Amino acid sequence: MRYGAAPKMKTRARVTESHPADTADAELPAIHEQLMVFARELGQLYRLERSRSAELERVLRNLQDTYIATMKSLAQVIEAKDRTTRGHLDRTQAYGVALAKRIAPELADGPELGYGFFLHDIGKVGIPEHILCKVGPLSAEEWEVMRTHPAVGAQIVAPIHFLGDAVLVIRHHHERFDGSGYPDGLLGADIPLAARIFAVVDAFDAMTSDRPYRRALSLERAIGEIREGAGKQFDPEVVRVFADMIEEEPSPIWDRAESGLWDGGGPALVHTG
Repeated sequence: MRYGAAPKMKTRARVTESHPADTADAELPAIHEQLMVFARELGQLYRLERSRSAELERVLRNLQDTYIATMKSLAQVIEAKDRTTRGHLDRTQAYGVALAKRIAPELADGPELGYGFFLHDIGKVGIPEHILCKVGPLSAEEWEVMRTHPAVGAQIVAPIHFLGDAVLVIRHHHERFDGSGYPDGLLGADIPLAARIFAVVDAFDAMTSDRPYRRALSLERAIGEIREGAGKQFDPEVVRVFADMIEEEPSPIWDRAESGLWDGGGPALVHTG
């Protein structure tokens, strides 16, 4: 019995000693294959996620472009109702962006500033046509209605987050540096800088455009009126930079003011409605 038992014990010892290595060696190919499968699946998931992100970004861009195009079309429809303001949107956007690049270049880095300049009067969609298109000066009651358009415009664009600070231009472009403007009566530096910039170019374009009750001012006369309003209607520093810009960099955009040809007596209309 003793001679028969010994070989069995040695056989069991040899099996016990070789089993862990043999098992590990056998499992390595399977583990490697599992890791490869896992890596491929991760790669597929990553590519799918990137594809979905790219598609989402494309859809969002299309929606933004469609919204902006719709808003611009609406703004142009409003502008077209008043023949005396034709081209006003394009001109004031051009003036405003050029001026912003001189005063605070970071303002002009993104498209939001241009959106605000172009859409500044979008709130006039809420103004009755008999007031909006009236030939001649408005009555006091009609002015009260007209002065609601900045707040109405801000309400229209405020929910559209990608427009960013454009809403500040739309709401505050009729504030005055001395605090007597509307809708909020902001004073001095409390008025957003973009709105202070736009107030100057908006008034300049109004003065250098024909109106039913007066001819457009000459370029020289308009700049004089803008300077006269510094510290009252306008930010003095914005006025200084704007005057320098026009004098230093003649441009067809504002050279058109020279064809206005009216330089007669009496105050210019600085209020733009």
